[in-house]
Amino acid sequence: MADERVASRYAKSLLDLAQEQGTLAMIKQDMDLLATTMAGSRDLRLLLRNPIVKHDKKLSILTAIFQGKVSDMLMRFFQILTSKNREAALEHIGDEFLIQYNSLMGVQVAEVTSATPLSSATRAEVERMVKQQTGLAEVSLTEKVDASLIGGFVLRVGDQQIDDSVKGNLRRLRTSLTNTTFQPSLN
Repeated sequence: MADERVASRYAKSLLDLAQEQGTLAMIKQDMDLLATTMAGSRDLRLLLRNPIVKHDKKLSILTAIFQGKVSDMLMRFFQILTSKNREAALEHIGDEFLIQYNSLMGVQVAEVTSATPLSSATRAEVERMVKQQTGLAEVSLTEKVDASLIGGFVLRVGDQQIDDSVKGNLRRLRTSLTNTTFQPSLN
């Protein structure tokens, strides 16, 4: 919990600085790379959380991974984090930055899981639904395919979920049938 709070503050500071210097688009790309790298490397996340590894060693590892791939501003940001002993929060900073960036730009992130890939018409309809529900003009829709849903879809928008899948409907039906006791009629 503390790391997420710290991550939120550092992400906000980086976002504000990037806005002030007019490098928001570049920093957004850097943070996309950071978030992808952190999500894909369990070893890196464990290393950054390890209290035995010295801060300068963590900085040299971050430099080896990201030097030449990200902006100088982000490299200086890594130096600040390691000097303040906040490397463990780095795995959350990338995600938190993207959340705050999307909020700033008025982009709603949504995820739709369906039994089969969405057609372009269905995708447009889901985007229209999300826009109508949130009131935001732009939607970033992530699609996943899960054949176990049988049919329909599961839509996640923020902390809300709409389950209109056959699997979900069958589960709700089963629950309602097990919760209902049978009363024979005496006619």
